Amino acid sequence: MSESGGAIRKLLVVEDDPGLQTQLKWAYEDYAVLIAGDHDAAIDLLRAEEPDVVTLDLGLPPDPDGTREGFRTLKTILEIKPDTKVIVVSGHGERASALAAIANGAWDFYQKPIDIDELGLIVRRAFHVRELEVENARLASQGSGDNRVLGGMITGAPEMQKVARTIERVANLDVSVMLLGASGTGKELLARGLHEASGRRDGAFVAINCAAIPENLLESELFGHEKGAFTGAVKTTEGKIELAHGGTLFLDEVGDIPLPLQVKLLRFLQERTIERIGGRKAIAVDTRIVCATHRDLDAMIADQSFRDDLYYRLAEMVVKIPSLAERPGDAVLLARHFLHQYAPEMNPGVRGFAPDALQAIDEGRWPGNVRELENRIKRAVIMADGKLVMREDLDMAGDSVDGEEAWLNLRSAREAADRVAIRRAMTQSEGNISAAAKLLGISRPTLYDLLKQYRMHA
Repeated sequence: MSESGGAIRKLLVVEDDPGLQTQLKWAYEDYAVLIAGDHDAAIDLLRAEEPDVVTLDLGLPPDPDGTREGFRTLKTILEIKPDTKVIVVSGHGERASALAAIANGAWDFYQKPIDIDELGLIVRRAFHVRELEVENARLASQGSGDNRVLGGMITGAPEMQKVARTIERVANLDVSVMLLGASGTGKELLARGLHEASGRRDGAFVAINCAAIPENLLESELFGHEKGAFTGAVKTTEGKIELAHGGTLFLDEVGDIPLPLQVKLLRFLQERTIERIGGRKAIAVDTRIVCATHRDLDAMIADQSFRDDLYYRLAEMVVKIPSLAERPGDAVLLARHFLHQYAPEMNPGVRGFAPDALQAIDEGRWPGNVRELENRIKRAVIMADGKLVMREDLDMAGDSVDGEEAWLNLRSAREAADRVAIRRAMTQSEGNISAAAKLLGISRPTLYDLLKQYRMHA
């Protein structure tokens, strides 16, 4: 029986077919396999044994009231133990149900008929990922974690960690993903992270900014051209779609693709073949599309400047990226990262930030998001005269957030304010409980109590 760090790997199999129950139990001899045939038995085992990985048959018989038992079981598992890796098993033709389960928190899915070896690979990967999460949490609790998530993105904000978990769940699904968010929020970084977490990681990751290329050149950039197709076409050139064969193509600012080219892109997504400009042969291409935009595509569809059929092809899964202002504490984390990145080359004497500079960074609005913050820190490092970057080096007069959210419930307002203050203090103190408590003006035991009360990690 397999163990990791002295802990037995427990796998809960939720399946109502007795024959398949027996098959799966004997197939996974490397694990402590727990078998449940329905919702109640599964939840009892989950509470008693706390397995890290669950395979769940979505086709469990429905309740008398018509509720789908598989979805109810998934919901209950994640409510009780949110970090559980749930692999849903769906019947043939139930791809939509599997995608719905992923959207509701499942980690991965497998479609029947079951191949024990293929499902076993997914189960092993789930255990591996869970073990990495546990190890990362342990390192973070010791002050050794650097708050990196998918694609190397630096964040300590639950809002962004939720985005990373969502992208990890869809990474191995062959669906198009659309990332929605303002400029500078890290959409390309997340797209690259999705590629690296997927089965296409050994293929190419190709990125193209559709807004940065003139309209008359964009078609050639995407689809390529044959020699002699137009003046200056001195050789046959593959387009970005073709170059990403077997990998991932990231279309940034997809809302800027002109309507005539939208039709050609839609045809590729439907038929998975392309024709180069000047060519007559259809070329089969296996490329996954991930796209991003900061534009309001719903409004563009309404005024007929973006095709709704293309939108639905591109947006099989939509992930919304929060702005930097919606991620309390991340501005300080990122500022420290950029300072350590640029100071050795640009101003080696700079070692950190003065307290007033950290406060200004933490309270900044950052309309340009991470890109603006990076540029501001780079400039401040150059301008700093001493060991510390001062507030005036940042040139942030009048940049602080003004206005307060209108809370009606005092208890909710206090809790929200506590959470934001604690997160910021923990970020500024780099996880040091004593320093954070001092910043907050409370004792260490009081801070520990608040962390426990609000279920926040130290």
